[in-house]
Amino acid sequence: METLLIPLLAGVGFLIAYHTYGRWLARRLFRLDPQAVAPSVALNDDRDYVPTARSIVFGHHFTSIAGTGPIVGPALAIIWGWVPALLWVVFGCVFIGAVHDLGALVVSLRNRGMTIGEIAGRVLTPRARLLFLTILLFALWIVLAIFGWVIASVFTLFPESILPVFLQIPIALWIGVAVHRKGRNLLWPSALALGAMYATVWLGAGCPGVAWGGGALGDGIRGVNQALAAWPLWVWVAVLLAYCYAASVLPVWLLLQPRDYINSLQLISSLGLVVAGVAVAAFFGGAPPGAGAARAPLELVAPALNLHPPGAPPILPFLFVTIACGAVSGFHCLVSSGTSSKQLRCEPDAQFVGFGAMLLEGFLAVLVIVAVAAGIGFGWAAKFGDLGGAALWQTMYANWSSVTGGMAISAFVVGAANFLEAMGINHTMATALMGVLVASFAGTTIDTATRLQRYVVQELAGTADARWAARGNPSAPVAWWRLPLRGLRTPHGATLFAVGTAFALALFPKPGDPWTWATIGKGGLILWPLFGATNQLLAGLSFLVVAFWLWRRGRPSWMCVLPAVLMLLTPGWALLYDLHRWFNAGQYLLAGVAVIVLALQGWILVEAVRLWPRVRGVLEEALPPLPPRPRPSSSPG
Repeated sequence: METLLIPLLAGVGFLIAYHTYGRWLARRLFRLDPQAVAPSVALNDDRDYVPTARSIVFGHHFTSIAGTGPIVGPALAIIWGWVPALLWVVFGCVFIGAVHDLGALVVSLRNRGMTIGEIAGRVLTPRARLLFLTILLFALWIVLAIFGWVIASVFTLFPESILPVFLQIPIALWIGVAVHRKGRNLLWPSALALGAMYATVWLGAGCPGVAWGGGALGDGIRGVNQALAAWPLWVWVAVLLAYCYAASVLPVWLLLQPRDYINSLQLISSLGLVVAGVAVAAFFGGAPPGAGAARAPLELVAPALNLHPPGAPPILPFLFVTIACGAVSGFHCLVSSGTSSKQLRCEPDAQFVGFGAMLLEGFLAVLVIVAVAAGIGFGWAAKFGDLGGAALWQTMYANWSSVTGGMAISAFVVGAANFLEAMGINHTMATALMGVLVASFAGTTIDTATRLQRYVVQELAGTADARWAARGNPSAPVAWWRLPLRGLRTPHGATLFAVGTAFALALFPKPGDPWTWATIGKGGLILWPLFGATNQLLAGLSFLVVAFWLWRRGRPSWMCVLPAVLMLLTPGWALLYDLHRWFNAGQYLLAGVAVIVLALQGWILVEAVRLWPRVRGVLEEALPPLPPRPRPSSSPG
């Protein structure tokens, strides 16, 4: 029964936090104004700036920030015990992560939907802007290269997820046209889309429970799934990045936004099924292993505390780096300020989207902890045979290397599927549902990340082009060597650069593997060890920007300054630890890039420390007035 109390108490705590601390931040600190004109209205271009119902923006925001982070992180960090993982998720999410996401969203709303890097140039210094954008470019480059591999790996592990994930695309296009263009009410299209998506999961699983054509249909679908799962990784990376290109350049309301929204419906309802499964398992036990067999009781099979697991780095500072999404993640500031701020219809919606979506992600991380701490104890027959309970957990988490890679994702899928099976759901269908959940989260992150990288590339190219233009004769023809910069300032040019550079990195094999057609596609793993600490450093820098924005307005800033200190010190500590290890191991590429990242961070901090005493109550320069122009009509609902 204590296992059931974990998600129940965490859920109640998150609800209380939303209606107390979240409301105080929104109303008292950030002073969200329902009368203020949102950027989506003032700059409505029907492509990037599109005023949208908050439920749709919430779906986009939640699925974009979640990804596989709140799944992989807790599933790895539980090796140190479920108690520290749970405490960091719950308290980190409320007092750090949700504040971070809301703050980044609000300052972007107040700066015409600018990205956090652009805003750094306004509230700090122009040099800080350039440094910040450089870090963002590097971080998103790694994300795009690695998430293609992650999704391809999920397809390989769970082939039944391939068909449902790709069938979401036409459903999303229909939703986008029906709601945005035709003005239909959101309720019925949402219900139909949700039903269709669950139908695709059943179809992708081979139609379990129905033997159409003597079972030939199901066998045929499973055969297609296996054939697709056997594609080389680099082919899948190319296919996924091609989709990301389309999602980045098309109007946000046509594909990216509705796909994220319908995914959120399926994913949130799937999380509800997991909670129901935990409740059933708590009262009645897990699914019986066979006819007439007893149901195993639900119990926590992971240790509460395990400070020195074999092969693992020290719990401090690596707990704060391993669990990012679910507690706090720097990537979220990019989503808040890059896409979500361009879609909110009014400022008060920021609490629901920024603070609320982060709390829901924290709840997802709590369910992951329960799945890998208790659900997995019901068994994993395909890998561990008849082993179960604490013995299975100890075998799987024998050392750090045994749960890295795809094993952490698999642990969640199996543990959560065991909860669904406790309710009587077919094993194949339960596994397919959880596999689709993981693949969908990853898919909605990589397409949003592509659009974000497009914005960053356009901002950097625009800055470089403007500086070169300022040095020359304005009436002279544009020099040929400036034409690429002009191309990168366009949506298509910037997106092509984003996916092209990511694909180039992905085409490398992972470190230690030979160059073959079968091994390429894992190149993102070369720089992936840098991402955890770099991502958390981004959170610290984002807090710094929000703190300066508050400080300039004479408002309290301690709720941003204290998290900024934590999120600059702990990932910096982790990066220094890794830097020493990489240097001793001869991994000079990782060590060199780590030095560059630390230098960029240090430079921004020096700029901030020098500026802080001088800007209390001093507002940044006002933005120029917008030119009058006709605006497209906003979306209904």
